[in-house]
Amino acid sequence: MIKITVTTIVKSDIETVWNCWTNPEHVTKWNFASDDWECTRARNDLEVGKNFSYTMAAKDGSVSFDFAGTYTTIVPRECIGYAMEDGRTVRVEFKVVEGGVEVTETFDPENENPVQMQQDGWQAILNNFKKHVESQN
Repeated sequence: MIKITVTTIVKSDIETVWNCWTNPEHVTKWNFASDDWECTRARNDLEVGKNFSYTMAAKDGSVSFDFAGTYTTIVPRECIGYAMEDGRTVRVEFKVVEGGVEVTETFDPENENPVQMQQDGWQAILNNFKKHVESQN
């Protein structure tokens, strides 16, 4: 099966990157693909076998959905693995590199939208994450 990968380098330290990725107060500030969307709620029980749920919503109120999953792997400040509600899997890796932290997400695509559209959407969210973290410095 094909996997999709998105990546960025965040100009920050690993502790800040990890905190912004896992702390619901931060997740609501970056977890959306475009400025006409928002993340209105985030819940995160960061333990293997536990769940997370993020509510994504159009700012005009026209549509919303929950993005949720169950953690399968957690190595603090290194990687997070989870299974989405539909069974697809995601792995997020955090690697300290010169100039910051490389964040890489690899995930199983869904069958409803073109692969490029999915890659672009996840990359846009990751770009928002980068912008949010770098604004914390």
